Amino acid sequence: MTWLANTASAVFLGVVLLSILVFVHEAGHYLSARTFGMRVTEFFLGMPCRFRLSHTSGTRGTEIGVTPILLGGYNRICGMEGEEGPHAAEVLACVASHGRVSVGEVAREVGVSEDEALADLAVLSDWASVRPYYDPKLGERPTQKSWPAAFETVRRDANLLTAFDKGHDFTLEGSTEAGEPHALPEGGAEALLAAERANTYRGKGFVARLVTLFAGPLVNVVVGLVLIALTVSVGGITVARDVPVVGSVSAGSLAEQAGIQAGDEITSVAGTQVSTWTDMGTQLRDAIASGQAFDVSCERDGTDFTVTVDPASDESGSGLFGVTASTEVFHPSIVQSMGVAWRSVTMTAGYVAQLLQPAHTGEVVSQSTSVMGISVMASEAAKSGPVDFLYLMAALSLSLGFMNLLPIPPLDGGKIAIELVQLVSRRRIPERIQVGLSYAGLALTLLLFAFVLRQDILRFVIGG
Repeated sequence: MTWLANTASAVFLGVVLLSILVFVHEAGHYLSARTFGMRVTEFFLGMPCRFRLSHTSGTRGTEIGVTPILLGGYNRICGMEGEEGPHAAEVLACVASHGRVSVGEVAREVGVSEDEALADLAVLSDWASVRPYYDPKLGERPTQKSWPAAFETVRRDANLLTAFDKGHDFTLEGSTEAGEPHALPEGGAEALLAAERANTYRGKGFVARLVTLFAGPLVNVVVGLVLIALTVSVGGITVARDVPVVGSVSAGSLAEQAGIQAGDEITSVAGTQVSTWTDMGTQLRDAIASGQAFDVSCERDGTDFTVTVDPASDESGSGLFGVTASTEVFHPSIVQSMGVAWRSVTMTAGYVAQLLQPAHTGEVVSQSTSVMGISVMASEAAKSGPVDFLYLMAALSLSLGFMNLLPIPPLDGGKIAIELVQLVSRRRIPERIQVGLSYAGLALTLLLFAFVLRQDILRFVIGG
C-alpha cells in the first residue's frame, strides 16, 4: 500500500507540474491572440471535459477555468481550424435573418446540400459568429459528439460586435440576444462575413499569426530562464574550491590506501609545498608518473602527519590519486545568474535541435523521458527541496518550449512552417493537406511517446 501511495503521489505531482507548464504555454497563445484582436472562446487548465469550474470574462467573453482532467491545458482561438466555403456569407445571413434556423432550412434557402450548409455552419461556429442550438425536445445536448439540427445567432450589440470583440456594449439600443435575428451591416452579407473573419486567427496578417504561434513556446522559454536565474541566485551554485583540501576519497584508490580522509589538507607532495588544488594536482600527477614511492604531508584537525604513497600499489592502473576537491556554495549576482540561465537555454535548444539530425536522433530519443519519468524526477526534486523542484520545472519548461518549435504538425513549429511555406509560395496550403500533415505528425508524436514510455517502464518499474 505504501508503494502504491508513493507511486500515485509521484504521478499526480508529475501530471500537475506538466499541466501548469502547458497552461503557461497556452497562456502565451491566449494573451497574444487577444492582443491582436482574435476571438478566444475558451482558456482552460486541463483537457476538455463536461465537468468544469469556470468564469466567463465580462470584457473578453472567454470562458476561463479548470477541468478535472489535469493533462495539460488548452484554449480555443477562433479561425485556426476549417475553411469557409463559397456560400458562407449567405449561410451567415440566413442565420442572422431567422435568429434560429435548422440546417435543412439553411440548405434550402441558400441552395446547397445539407452537408455543405453544415460545413459552413461548423466553420462559422468555430468563428463564434453563430452557435449550435441543442434542442432538449429533440434529446440534444451540448455533450453530444454530433452537431445539432439547428444553429442560432450569438449575442451582439448595435454595432454587431459579439462578447468576444473588444469595445462591445450590450447596453446600446439595438443590441440582440442569442437566438434573435439581427440586421446586416452596410454592404450586406459579404461585409458581415468579412468583419467576422477579421476577428479570427485566419483573418489576421502574417505577423500576427506568427507571433501568436511563437508566443506559447516563448513564454515557456522565458519562464525557464527566469526560474533558473532565480534558483541559481537563491540556492547558489556548488563550486570546487581551489585549496588543497580533500572533499572525498575514492574507494580502493591510492589515497585511501595511504589513509587520506575527507577534510584533510595536503600541504606538500614529494617534498614540494602546495597551496592550491591546482598545484597539488600537478605535483601528484608528476609523482605518480615517476613510479616511485613518495611522501604526502597533511594536516587533520590541527595535527600534521605524513603518509607514503606507492604508485605500484594502484591495482586499477588509473594513475590517479583518487580524491575530489572540497566545495562551497557560491551565490552569483543577478547578471551572473542570467548568464548561467542563458547557457541552459542555448544548451537545451541545441539538444532539441539534434532531433532533426539523423545521426543524433536515436541518441536524443533514448535519453528522453515520458510523464512517468517526469513524475519520478518531480517526486525526488520535491523531497530535495523547493530549489531543486523549481530547477526541474525550469528545465521542463525550456524543453517544452523548444520541443514545440520542432517543424512537425500539429506542434507550433509545424504550424509556423506551414505559415512560412504559404508566405513564400503566396498560396494557401489546402485544408485537407494541412489536416493530413497534422495526422501524420500526431502519429509520429504518439509513436515517440510510446517508445519513451516503454523506456521509462523498463527503467523505473522493471529495472527498479
